[in-house]
Amino acid sequence: MRQKASNAIYDVQERPPFWTWFGLSLQHLFSMFGATVLVPLLVGLNPGVALFTSGVGTLLHLLITRGRIPAYMGSSFAFIIPMASLMKTIGYPAVAQGIISVGVVYLLVALLVTVTGTKWINQIFPPEVVGPIIMVIGLSLAGSAASSATMLNNHYDIRVFLVALVTLLATIGFNMFLSGFWGLMPVLLGIIFGYIVALIVGLVDLQPVINAQWFALPNFESFMDKDGFKFYPAAVLSMAPLALVTLSEHLGHLMVLNKITGHDFFENPGLKRTLTGDGTASVVAGLIGGPAVTSYGENIGVMQLSRVYSVWVIGGAAFFAVIFGFVGKLSALISTIPGAVTGGVGFMLYGVIAAAGLQVIVDNKVDYSRKRNLMIAAPILVVGIGNFHLQLGSQMDFSGVAIATVLGIILNICLPRVAASEKED
Repeated sequence: MRQKASNAIYDVQERPPFWTWFGLSLQHLFSMFGATVLVPLLVGLNPGVALFTSGVGTLLHLLITRGRIPAYMGSSFAFIIPMASLMKTIGYPAVAQGIISVGVVYLLVALLVTVTGTKWINQIFPPEVVGPIIMVIGLSLAGSAASSATMLNNHYDIRVFLVALVTLLATIGFNMFLSGFWGLMPVLLGIIFGYIVALIVGLVDLQPVINAQWFALPNFESFMDKDGFKFYPAAVLSMAPLALVTLSEHLGHLMVLNKITGHDFFENPGLKRTLTGDGTASVVAGLIGGPAVTSYGENIGVMQLSRVYSVWVIGGAAFFAVIFGFVGKLSALISTIPGAVTGGVGFMLYGVIAAAGLQVIVDNKVDYSRKRNLMIAAPILVVGIGNFHLQLGSQMDFSGVAIATVLGIILNICLPRVAASEKED
């Protein structure tokens, strides 16, 4: 039996009372909604299908990992460029094959992990590497949050700034001064408060809610052409290699979850199961018209703030995502949450992820007077936060987070334990 995380209000296997569960699940839904529906809008896919596949993918992930890891699967940004290109030049069948190939890469890596085990993880990811990488995962999103919190239609708008600031301060206040039932949901309350302020200052357009139907069947797509199946190797070659990007994010998110929950998910349920869950979720998404999916940092941030790690809550958010995919007015209402609000909350969510990385460094007493530790941390932080990315052609773009992760692994393996100048001392 697992030992309960010392700081958990509801640990991984614990089920909150119904109304608490309902509110906490909505909190996770609202936190991931904006990013999950933004990807299909940028690519040209149906947002309702993306919402549906994020919920189904999360439920499948929970099933495959035996309900032992609280991870929400949302639309991945790593594949936007090739998906958009394929949609314009060929159509969804090509996109679908690319997405399915991404899932297959995950499944193949899961098979490799089954054979090799996970002992290598601790060797290539010691605290001096893990801490900076976790910090990068949070801080690399700071620019996106700042842009959402200041810009409207690519122009600076003081109303957006003020709403974002009010949302941030409200979220901090709710987190610090509320207790009991309401104290568990500072992010949800912050979003609601910010939304009301945004509505007052004219940043919310309710016309989409008025125009939306109560029941709207998502526009499911097929990986088959009208004339039958046709294989698109270019789609597979342009998307499958990018799975390396999301694989590094997958490892990073697991490390964050390990830290904040106090559990070792590499061992239980095991990396092979988490990879299989991710891969299966993307395969299913590709089969019915959704984008590739990946675990979401926004939801990890919510868990860090609320100290609620329950898979029942994550499953509840997934359930509501599936239902809301069919309820047009509810989906439209959530989609009207302006970037000022999500950006304001993002300052908190992304920051707490970075703070978890800092805590790894502090708890393990990583000594930065040692040159080796400094030479590992410094490039990881700057490369990742600055998004020093590798672009190969027009469709393959390896993010700064991915490059920073690989760089950290290489430096940890190659650098000597003690610098030559330190030996002289």
